[in-house]
Amino acid sequence: MSISKEEELIGMQKASEAVAFTLKEMRNYAQAGMSTKQLANYGAAILSDFGAKSAPFLTYQFPGCTCISVNNEFCHGIPSDKRILKEGDLVNIDVSAELNGFWSDNGGS
Repeated sequence: MSISKEEELIGMQKASEAVAFTLKEMRNYAQAGMSTKQLANYGAAILSDFGAKSAPFLTYQFPGCTCISVNNEFCHGIPSDKRILKEGDLVNIDVSAELNGFWSDNGGS
């Protein structure tokens, strides 16, 4: 995408802010004893508050709002009620969203 207008830059910035804030809040919220589905639902609610939509779901009907991988899972883990976080787990969260036609993607462990 080439940005050629101020409003496009602002649109990209807003999408990026929504994704970055969601990732930060999900990282702070994650704790032992919760499922990856609970964590993903928390992220979905934050994105919704921004008016953003899950990019993986929009693009290819991914069965979760965000991708959450735990320990040795390679990437793009599907959130599950059965996958319970434990103390010491390495959790990777990938948040991708669309907001008013602009897309952003960010991840972290």
